[in-house]
Amino acid sequence: MAMAVDRSASAVENDLPARPSWLRGEEAAGLALISPTALYALLLLGIPILTVFAYSFWTQNYLEIDRSFTFENYRVALTEPIYRDLLLRSLAISLVVSVVTVVVSYPVAWFISFHGGSHKNLLLFLITVPCWTSYLLRVMSWKMILGYQGVLNTGLMSLGITSEPIASLLYNSNAVAITLVHSWAAFAILPIYVSLEKIDRSLVEAGRDLGDGPVRSFLRVVLPLSMPGVVSALLIVMIPTVGDYVTPRLVGGKDGVMIATAIQAQFGKAANWPLGAALSVTTMAIVSVMAGACALLLKFAARRIR
Repeated sequence: MAMAVDRSASAVENDLPARPSWLRGEEAAGLALISPTALYALLLLGIPILTVFAYSFWTQNYLEIDRSFTFENYRVALTEPIYRDLLLRSLAISLVVSVVTVVVSYPVAWFISFHGGSHKNLLLFLITVPCWTSYLLRVMSWKMILGYQGVLNTGLMSLGITSEPIASLLYNSNAVAITLVHSWAAFAILPIYVSLEKIDRSLVEAGRDLGDGPVRSFLRVVLPLSMPGVVSALLIVMIPTVGDYVTPRLVGGKDGVMIATAIQAQFGKAANWPLGAALSVTTMAIVSVMAGACALLLKFAARRIR
């Protein structure tokens, strides 16, 4: 009786049309899992980006948008000195901030991973605590530290290092870079720490058994194996810092203005959305190329170290 039922079930299954491979087993489960997220990302990220991309090829005619296709906005964005200089300054600040942040964050992540012991979770918790506060509040705190009558100037004068406040600490590109490094350090520490935690400690011990000292073992084993975390940290910092608007506005002054300020002005007071869109698309494209080049360079360097 049981055998007859099994044969009937098999016959029914054979009669059913074959399902596509992407609807079978794990593929179907994976597709069902990512579909809501993919749709959400498409609606909230893809459509706005496509809208900005479309606007960049149109023209602002006073209160109306001329939807005739044109590259004029891109010509202005790439050739006008004011926009070109702002873009180059933004890219330079972003690259410097990314490199400095990774260099500062790596020793912290390495110490927690290799010497944190039972206190790893506590140390990671303490690192993320500043991120609980408002980003605006953290930027304003650096304005108080670097200000003319700020904490740093007061301390330098109290120690007799300077006789009067240093005015060049604030309202320049250096102040923007310092503030951004502090703001994004925690976001760089975490991916580097995760990458370091994945390293098999027996590989480090094997290198030392073969005669490698601490420095050589770090350069030949730990650093190359942790390079995915370094690349992730670099991209996490580089991409958003190019378009940062709050930090340059509060601590940058006229010498620390970045491209995001010009983009905001075009979408705001200037009411020239097509030009603002062209500046945005140009920035995104250049940052993507620069980030990809940095990632490839780091991977090549890791292979050379090995």
